Amino acid sequence: MSRQGAVGLAWSLGGLSVAMFVASAALAFLSVGAAGPFNASEAVGQLLTFALNLAFPIVGTLIAARRPENPIGWISLTVGLFWILIGLKEASDAYAVARFGSEWSSLTFDALIQWLWVPPVGLLGIYMILLFPDGKLPTRRWRPFAWFGGAVIALICVLFIFVPGPLVDHEGAQNPLGLEWLAWVADVGIFIILLLPLCILASALSLVLRYRRSEGEVREQIKWLAFAACFIGVTYTSSLLVRILFAPESLNTEAADPLWLTLVDSLNQLSYAGVPVAIGFAVLKYRLYDIDILINRTLVYGSLTLMLGLVYFGSVTATQALLQTLTGQQKLPQLAIVVSTLVIAALFNPLRRRIQSFIDRRFYRRKYDAAKTLGAFSARLREETDLSTLSEELVGVVRETMQPEHVSLWLRPDMVSPGQNRSDTKSG
Repeated sequence: MSRQGAVGLAWSLGGLSVAMFVASAALAFLSVGAAGPFNASEAVGQLLTFALNLAFPIVGTLIAARRPENPIGWISLTVGLFWILIGLKEASDAYAVARFGSEWSSLTFDALIQWLWVPPVGLLGIYMILLFPDGKLPTRRWRPFAWFGGAVIALICVLFIFVPGPLVDHEGAQNPLGLEWLAWVADVGIFIILLLPLCILASALSLVLRYRRSEGEVREQIKWLAFAACFIGVTYTSSLLVRILFAPESLNTEAADPLWLTLVDSLNQLSYAGVPVAIGFAVLKYRLYDIDILINRTLVYGSLTLMLGLVYFGSVTATQALLQTLTGQQKLPQLAIVVSTLVIAALFNPLRRRIQSFIDRRFYRRKYDAAKTLGAFSARLREETDLSTLSEELVGVVRETMQPEHVSLWLRPDMVSPGQNRSDTKSG
């Protein structure tokens, strides 16, 4: 296919994904209204889910249109199309149930698409990681694994479509496409499905090896993807801890979550959109080196938020316990909250500076040493008056902070004091 044809195909598929997204959102909105009273939690959750589904095809379209030779864009676009198609099916079923009392699709159709989640998960978890960022395998030795991953995806889809047994989400209904001679697959199905996460782990290993062997831009590109993955892990853990600490009853009930808890879970879900965004920044090389600043700020303010949160809750608990001991009253929440807020305000800047200094020393040692060297030179610059000494010290600072192969310092003749020779200091 020509480059112009590939670009046209990318924009066409992107337009199709947007059209399917609009249809899904409309059906979801209508189904919420037709099912009864408006449920804000459910509406927010659906809206953020649709937004997440749209992130992949948008980024995939931009990459495929700009760099059609790189399969990363086409993978992202395909993943987004699959997920939007799944969302469209769920939204249409929800609307049909709310409006007419039953789903519109037949059991045969549901049997065909019940494993529709496997291709996007496989493409994203195996091939997106394996081919990132340039669309090529790390080495030729990974080619058999690439074929094996594709075989695993196809095996799971085909086998489980035709495995006899109950349909997912259809109580009492049997798979109309089930073949009796494939009944053995149900007994070993868990082992077949486990091949998928094992392949994903192997792809993650390939990315680690690629990072260790690479340098320059490739390392920065991999940092973007790694940062997005770590951010998902942090937000997922945080939302789980919030649910356990502040709404433990929601773990053992099927009742709708309160709106604030839905927002927390939705923000966690929205963090998954960081993956396609990071892929777009990395592959298109837009502000590529900003990732180091982003990681630094995330480490600083993430640690700061965690520590201040612990201080806040510890201060509230300690203040309440102290006031109960002194006054005998069981609850004095207002005073405890005021005291804790004042403690947080007093600790914010000193704690931020200490965390910033620790992170710079621990993770950005070279930058930290360079900053200390420049600071020391600035102090000497205010006191030293001998030009030759300053020239030697300046060359030493450049050598220590930037570590170049060669350093030369040239001074204009009118900058040299009478009686002094032109300074040309070199370092190899």
